[in-house]
Amino acid sequence: MPHAKLAPGPDFPAPKVILVTPEMADKILRHQNPNNRPVDRTLVARMVDEINSGGWKVTHQGIAFDGPLSSGKLIDGQHRLHAINKSGVTTPLLVFENVPRETFSVLDTGKRRNGGDVLWLSGERDTTLLAATVRHVYLFRVDPDGAWSGTNSRISNDQVLDIFHAQPEEFRKAAAVGRTLSQEVGIIPTAASAAYFLAVESAPAARIDDWIEGLATGANLKSDDPRLALIKTINTLRNGSTSRRRTDTRGQIGLYIKAWNAWVTGRPVKSLRLQSGEKMPRPVQLLL
Repeated sequence: MPHAKLAPGPDFPAPKVILVTPEMADKILRHQNPNNRPVDRTLVARMVDEINSGGWKVTHQGIAFDGPLSSGKLIDGQHRLHAINKSGVTTPLLVFENVPRETFSVLDTGKRRNGGDVLWLSGERDTTLLAATVRHVYLFRVDPDGAWSGTNSRISNDQVLDIFHAQPEEFRKAAAVGRTLSQEVGIIPTAASAAYFLAVESAPAARIDDWIEGLATGANLKSDDPRLALIKTINTLRNGSTSRRRTDTRGQIGLYIKAWNAWVTGRPVKSLRLQSGEKMPRPVQLLL
């Protein structure tokens, strides 16, 4: 296995260039690639074209293991290995061994990992929704009346993991409820899951099962029940004339919280509206 050693940095393992055969790539992917994210076949196809055309170059972006090459688990580079295996061409790669596993959340594997990816790597499911829920809960907490867009709305992968791991069961439940309400009511999944999380966090003593059942089914609701008002408003938004009205996650979170607050406090509501520029409503506090 020909390789050339490169000078190590002061705090990072020394990399080396290795000629990776298609068979070696296949072996690593089958035996040393646990719990990795789904493969982007478009990205792999582009890399295969580069290899087959002779355009592949050794760069600082290679593959990394959390232990020795022979037995460590792959933590970066699965797309490159899939491309080598698919191309059938032995290809040089920069290889890092004994890389601290906690670095995986900030690694760039040719397709940069997002919050959903790092949660998926942690063993979670429905991670796109889960990460979006974490992000919107974070934005509600730090800037509830902001626009929730642009550079100020970004959240790092490490923040996603830290916030999620502080309340994992609560976030998992919120994502599951968000999926259900999206299917039954038509509300944006992220809006439903984030609003559910925030409402339950503020009012853990509320009859949350009754709220969800009435909202999901619409059965036997009085004309002034806030849940019915929310259902009607979401239907109106879904049939709106502009895409923004249908896809404004922040706005739907606000509408959900307005309906929730009215329901928790026993206040009848026949219609709901969130005015342009209106401050985000805060969930009613109801402690155990």
